[in-house]
Amino acid sequence: MPESPFKPDILQGKVALVTGGTSGIGYEIATQLGLHGAKVVVTGRRQEVLDAACQAMRDAGVQVLGLPGDVRKQANCQGWVQEIASKFGRLDILVNCAAGNFLATAENLTPNGFRTVMEIDAIGTFTMSQAAFPLLKQSDSACITNISATLQYGATWWQAHASAAKSAVDSLTRTLALEWGTYGIRVNGVAPGPIEGTAGIMKLGPSSAGKVQEEITARVPLGRMGSKWDIAMACTFLASPAAAYISGDTMVVDGASWMWDPPLVPRHVVAKVSRSVESQSRAEGLAKTAANTRSKL
Repeated sequence: MPESPFKPDILQGKVALVTGGTSGIGYEIATQLGLHGAKVVVTGRRQEVLDAACQAMRDAGVQVLGLPGDVRKQANCQGWVQEIASKFGRLDILVNCAAGNFLATAENLTPNGFRTVMEIDAIGTFTMSQAAFPLLKQSDSACITNISATLQYGATWWQAHASAAKSAVDSLTRTLALEWGTYGIRVNGVAPGPIEGTAGIMKLGPSSAGKVQEEITARVPLGRMGSKWDIAMACTFLASPAAAYISGDTMVVDGASWMWDPPLVPRHVVAKVSRSVESQSRAEGLAKTAANTRSKL
């Protein structure tokens, strides 16, 4: 793992809540916030996974509290905030990372499947943010970071449900930044691209993960897949004083992969082709000019 570019105490004295913080990207975000000084609270639906994640964070030197529950349940979200208020007396950072996804063609995607992803990603983000609002507005440096995606930038095969949910999350990020800025709460998003070692990548090609990763990497201009650490560093930055005037934005962390398009002309012949096209264009222009200046008498 690379060395962090931030001071280890940059989040000292802060309390952070990370939903879905027991595995994958959420786990790394929670760990890095803790390693940079924050007291961390993580949530998850499975108690055994929650316990294991918290122990691993403690072993790494993170002060962490694990709370079981589901972001789809308002009572759980409100209960988490009450527990945080009781134990820590404050909440400064909320990272909405809980998410659900699977591959499905639009014609075979059931309404229940579509609804489930919308409820976890979009409604869960809203419900958790709303529950945290009373405590966040008491902080002098409150921020919310919503974990989004790049699936909805254009369109993505077999991801109608997740694309719709993340579009809603992006819209919510902007709306909450607008409405809650008056309370000093910054609201931003982070949109990861292809991240190695995550469940999302495995779901793209469970029987041929190596081949899938090769194909994905070939479509990333920076020439590599992202890491969970890359996303965690983006979240650490957004939670830090360095981002004090950033709100309403979704930071894309994807190595420019969502913009990838195969070049029509190979790099090594660009100059040659350009000169050839330019010469032809000039010759054609001169011919047309000569034709247009002939007398019609």
